[in-house]
Amino acid sequence: MQILMVAAENDAIVGAKVGGIGDVVRDTPQALAEQGHHVSVIIPDYANYEQLYSSEVIADFSVPFAGKLEAVIVRELFLDNPSKITTQVAEGNTKQGSVRQFVLSHQLFTAQGIGRVYLDDPSDRPFACDATKYALFNAAILEALLHGHIQPPEVLHLHDWHSALTTILLAYADRYRTLANIRCVYTVHNLALQGIRPLSGDESSLEAWFGSLSYDGQHICDPRYPHCVNPMRAAINLSHKVHLVSPSYAQEVLKPSDESRGVFGGEGLEHDLQRAHSQGRLFGILNGCYYENLSPTTNNLKHTEKIIEPKEKLNTVLSVAKQELLLWVSKTEQLQSSHYLAVEQLNTWLSYHDFTGPLVTSVGRLTNQKMLLLRKSKTNDSSVNALGSMLVELDKVKGCLIVLGSGDQDIAAEFTQLMAQHRNFLFLNGYGQAVTDQLYEQGDLFLMPSSFEPCGISQMLALRAGQPCLVNAVGGLKDTIQHLENGFVFQGESITEQQEQLVNVFEQALHLYVNDNLRWQQLVNGAKNSRFSWQESITQYLQALYQA
Repeated sequence: MQILMVAAENDAIVGAKVGGIGDVVRDTPQALAEQGHHVSVIIPDYANYEQLYSSEVIADFSVPFAGKLEAVIVRELFLDNPSKITTQVAEGNTKQGSVRQFVLSHQLFTAQGIGRVYLDDPSDRPFACDATKYALFNAAILEALLHGHIQPPEVLHLHDWHSALTTILLAYADRYRTLANIRCVYTVHNLALQGIRPLSGDESSLEAWFGSLSYDGQHICDPRYPHCVNPMRAAINLSHKVHLVSPSYAQEVLKPSDESRGVFGGEGLEHDLQRAHSQGRLFGILNGCYYENLSPTTNNLKHTEKIIEPKEKLNTVLSVAKQELLLWVSKTEQLQSSHYLAVEQLNTWLSYHDFTGPLVTSVGRLTNQKMLLLRKSKTNDSSVNALGSMLVELDKVKGCLIVLGSGDQDIAAEFTQLMAQHRNFLFLNGYGQAVTDQLYEQGDLFLMPSSFEPCGISQMLALRAGQPCLVNAVGGLKDTIQHLENGFVFQGESITEQQEQLVNVFEQALHLYVNDNLRWQQLVNGAKNSRFSWQESITQYLQALYQA
């Protein structure tokens, strides 16, 4: 089967990843190729990738866009160190696959800085720069397919809103009628980001990009803002199949959101998703993870075996974190308060600390999706500040918490203040792969209290390293973490109740760690033996998404 994946991110290419979508677009093509399918991936060229890899110009062509012809180059990259992933097949054999990697180059993809995947737009023009960039990207892909620069696939697999305008052009643009037989599969990674822009009246609008396009507003207009195009809604309505990245999340999005109660569902698109579900077009398939051994180990760790000392584990993390932190500091002339306090805290810990209890870790973007339940209330009532309460409890057992992440400046400021108030809290305001890997490998308990989580990769990586996870019972977290088997799960009917249960279950986890080493090691074993293989997920892709 010929499959072309279209996305904004691809972690197979250095610097082309921001979040979990990059992991998925790196891994799923490889897993499909290993089963004998011909898979290609295409993303924008954000950073002149031909300087990093050997490459070949496939075509230099023109794309009708915004009333002009734009010159676009399509290149194939030949990755020097491609991901070598071995997948076991039914007979017990293994086989290697290969994936063709394409990028589209245009000055718009690097206009606001080399290497920037996503851009920051003012609140009164959300998505404006990115939407124009990805509109050209989508049109260029179809133009490349139309002229045979890239072989038209049997399945066009689109990821998130960045590729969603492709479905509008396939459905309504006469220019691309000959491509109408291509089967479109649309994966929703983050329903909260829909790429909404005006239909007209703005240089970043549907009619500014594609002035002659006739379209059906019933399928593509935002239900809340009818004067706007909603790319995600369009792709949900116009694709042959719609894929949500976990079974539980596929059920949650059929219900309306109620943020006041801490319920995150269809984000205004629940009626479209309900219709897709009733038509048999909507499927929830869990993302996978790669393991050195697909089968759970039978040599479980016994409580009598040697355990690495907490101080040794922490110092390993700190040495890597210091290198990363100093690198961040060197990149700006003005020293951020979060970096300054982190350096002070880190140096204090390196010179002396008495943390003999659990090392709690957390890795993730600073967004309300990830951090709402940890944040201060608007009344500044410390009794509902879950993170502060958890740090107090953690200090009682001589444990510490390290949070790695960047994003929302208000959340970063709150975490920085908490770092100044609590001796056992280190907040690293950024992202670095080396320190991320150490947090997974050395941590004792992974904290991921997301208010919603379509799938989540962080909890899978923590589990793979043998780190039990504490999670909210939502989406992919609910599908991967079982309470007291490989981690801890909390839930609640309101934000306040969820915060209370988060703190209560955290205290339960600390009690177990301190007082029942045998039971804790059973949890560690449960985490290590958890398996969510891409092989199983890809089988479902082929059966549910790619077949007619």
